[in-house]
Amino acid sequence: MSRTLTRADLSEAVHRKVGLSRTESADLVKTVIDLISNALIDGQQVKLSSFGTFDVRDKRERVGRNPKTGEEVPITPRRVLVFRPSQIMKAIVNNEHNPKGGSDD
Repeated sequence: MSRTLTRADLSEAVHRKVGLSRTESADLVKTVIDLISNALIDGQQVKLSSFGTFDVRDKRERVGRNPKTGEEVPITPRRVLVFRPSQIMKAIVNNEHNPKGGSDD
């Protein structure tokens, strides 16, 4: 059974590791999340070393199909959030001991 890491979990970890008060830790986590969110809203790329890159892409309007009826339906243009993990993060997730080596998959 998987568990979800929450903002509260991050705040608690900062509290334990850094020694800030719980309120200061929560404020710090909120500030970091707000900075990342605002940068993405402004169309900036967010690159976190050894973790990955967040980017916003604009998708054009296109025609899709209702899978049940086969009816064509217009899909409106929108912005989508994309995350690309770093090679180091991929290696960590895959339990590889040498995160700098290996293939580009």
